[in-house]
Amino acid sequence: MRFLLDTHLLIWYGYFPERLSSGACNLIEDQNNDLIFSIASIWEAAIKYDLGRKGFERGPSILRREFLRNGLGELPILGEHAEAVSGLQPIHKDPFDRILIAQAMVEGITLLTSDAVVAKYPGPIRLV
Repeated sequence: MRFLLDTHLLIWYGYFPERLSSGACNLIEDQNNDLIFSIASIWEAAIKYDLGRKGFERGPSILRREFLRNGLGELPILGEHAEAVSGLQPIHKDPFDRILIAQAMVEGITLLTSDAVVAKYPGPIRLV
């Protein structure tokens, strides 16, 4: 199965695995699953890194390189992803989460998230 990991799951997977739920660990560690990260997550990490946010101590180029080295696929942001954001209900205000939701819907990839608000959206989203 293909899974798009939200930004926090990516950071936790790479640097704070103890924060992952057992369900998230099982899905991420299953070799039959195809894990994907969005360029939106790299963009979000870059902003939070520059702001000095806790948990974002590694620069975006290091994160991206490590995700690729660990076999994660990279999903660019396409125009149709941006267009799909306009059709989302205003459940969640975070623009990075909204683009991840739109990408999952457009691409037919299940978004794995630890955010209960994100999981309220219909579509291929799984709370772990």
